[in-house]
Amino acid sequence: MSQETEERAAPPRDETPDPRRWRVLGVTLVVGFMVLLDVTIVNVAIPSMRTGLDTSAGTIQWVVSGYALALGLVLVSGGRLGDTYGRRRMMLVGLTGFVLASAAAGLAPHVVVLILARLVQGFAAGLLTPQSSGLIQTLFSGRERGIAFGLFGFTVSVSSAIGPILGGLLIAAFGEQNGWRWIFLVNVPIGAVLLVAIARLVPGRADADAAADRQLDLGGAALLGATVLALLYPIVSIETGQRLSLLLLVLVPVLAVAFVRWERRVVAADRAPLLDLGLLRTAPGYASGILIGGLYFTGFTGIFLVLSVYLQDGLGYTPLRAGLLLTPFAVGSAVASPVAGRLVSRVGRPLTVGALVVMMAGLVALATLAPGAERSDRLWLVLALPLLVAGLGGGAVVSPNITLSLADIPPRMGGAAGGALQTSQRIGSAIGAAVLMTTYQVVASHSGAPGPALRWALGASLVLLLGALAAAVWSWRSEPDSRLSPGASDPA
Repeated sequence: MSQETEERAAPPRDETPDPRRWRVLGVTLVVGFMVLLDVTIVNVAIPSMRTGLDTSAGTIQWVVSGYALALGLVLVSGGRLGDTYGRRRMMLVGLTGFVLASAAAGLAPHVVVLILARLVQGFAAGLLTPQSSGLIQTLFSGRERGIAFGLFGFTVSVSSAIGPILGGLLIAAFGEQNGWRWIFLVNVPIGAVLLVAIARLVPGRADADAAADRQLDLGGAALLGATVLALLYPIVSIETGQRLSLLLLVLVPVLAVAFVRWERRVVAADRAPLLDLGLLRTAPGYASGILIGGLYFTGFTGIFLVLSVYLQDGLGYTPLRAGLLLTPFAVGSAVASPVAGRLVSRVGRPLTVGALVVMMAGLVALATLAPGAERSDRLWLVLALPLLVAGLGGGAVVSPNITLSLADIPPRMGGAAGGALQTSQRIGSAIGAAVLMTTYQVVASHSGAPGPALRWALGASLVLLLGALAAAVWSWRSEPDSRLSPGASDPA
């Protein structure tokens, strides 16, 4: 009997909501905030790390890129491990590794040690991150799930936006020479407290799951990891000045086809796959959600990196001042994400479409107004209003897309499916950062002025976001009833 047949024949699970679910959500959101914060918080610390470790810009860039690379490599496998062995176990393992790697990074005597620590930190983050979506899939249903994913989207948006601010504050407090170390060391006490909270609150595997297939699809994990590596490594290498690694891109379609064929053989052999590819056909909104999320993060993530470089290198602002000028985006995201999470069950995919339009309007205003006001005392106001509008739109993109993408994913595959969704976001983030920064640097070197470079980089972002908008409209038109019913997304 096939796995799907067994699932249909299995007795229904207890539908009584876990009374601890909101406290568990709070713990997982703090963990997710800390992990995702480490993606952007180091951006403003690059000059400080170069000074403190006396190294080159290309070498120090691996501190940023290495984390993103390692994180993207293991998201799906980390999610599948959580599906198979339990969320609590994977969160404890992942957070322990994250805390130890953070301590090693903060105390690193040499840049090589720092880069290695960041790689380990990224792998640990890859185990942690997909457990959040998996837990939400398991603990919440219907409208509550939309609210929970709204808070998760709030965490994603705000952690990305507030990273430069917190990084600037820490460097200002502890000095240019060693302030960057505290960016990593603050994770240690926070992580220690979270380990206790996870051990006490996060549920382990249910007894009903004891008979599940615990044999991890190692072949699928290896092939998917190789595919992501062949795609991500050349992209992050561009940022460090390497070009030869671009040859690896020719392996991506070969490895991707090999992964798909392998997974089909695993399913045909009645074994548990790393990722059930049939979900791309049978779960409404999942395939389009992956596409929308990947394109959105491609256009979104590099904006903060470009603005940080524009404000610090172009206009001579301090890391703290540059971070504070980006605060309005974080404020807008903080307001919009929870509201969007509450509305998605009634509005559906049109909410994503409208949010993208609002965000793009804010970026158009920013590209139009900021370069002409960069020497004005009112630059903060010129930046604040467009960034607030863009933040309101951006905050309402992430949580509805996650909710709609995972609405019909069965809990048995919740972690792996969420990991695949987040892998598309990490790949998009890496591509977007490379495209936007390359655009900025090329235009700046030719024009000799930061204003035109910012305008062209934001233009590139808008082109990429236009792709996300087109995908959202297509999803809306092809899946017209994308609203969630009160009992939606509760497959056994």
